[in-house]
Amino acid sequence: MTEPEKTEKQKMLAGELYLANDPELATESKRARRLLRQFNQTTEEESKQRRQVLQELFGSLGTNSWIEPPFHCDYGNHICVGDRFYMNYGGVILDCNTVQIGNDVLCAPYVQIYAAYHPIDPAIRLTGRELAAPVTIGNNVWIGGGVIICPGVTIGDNTTIGAGSVVVKDIPANVVAVGNPCRVIRAIDN
Repeated sequence: MTEPEKTEKQKMLAGELYLANDPELATESKRARRLLRQFNQTTEEESKQRRQVLQELFGSLGTNSWIEPPFHCDYGNHICVGDRFYMNYGGVILDCNTVQIGNDVLCAPYVQIYAAYHPIDPAIRLTGRELAAPVTIGNNVWIGGGVIICPGVTIGDNTTIGAGSVVVKDIPANVVAVGNPCRVIRAIDN
C-alpha cells in the first residue's frame, strides 16, 4: 500500500520543494493579506482591534505581546510568539515554515525573519518550486534594527543581535553577535 502524496502545504512545512501557487496555500495567503490589511489600517486608538486581528492571524500570541504596524507576513498561522513579545515598525516574518519566538523578545524597526528561500540550482528555481526551513528565537532576545534572520536559524536565550546583522547560522545563548555574516563577539556574563 502506498502512502498518499503530500499536499504542497505538507511539503512546505517538511522543508521539501513545494509550489506556493497551490490553491490551499493561495487561500491561506489571501486570508493573511486580508487580516494584515485590517491590522495595518488600524489607528493608535484601536489597540484592542489590533490585538484581536493578531490573535486571529497568528498560530499563537502570548500575553502582553505587541506589534507596531506596518507588519507583513506570508500566512501568519505558522507564527507562534511568547509573552511580552514586541516588534517595532516595519517588521516582516516570512512564515512558510514555523517561526517560534520565545518570551520577552524585543525587535527593533525593520527586523526581517525569513523561513522562506529559493533553490540555488537555477533549473529547479525555474520550476517555480520554493523551500522553507523553521526559525526559532529563544527567550529574552534583543534583535537590533534592520536585522535579517535567515531560514533554519536558531537563536539562543538571552542573546543580543546587533543592528544590521545578517544571521545565517545558529547563534548560541548568552552572547552578543553582530555583522554580516553574524558572528559571536562576546559572551554575556551574568
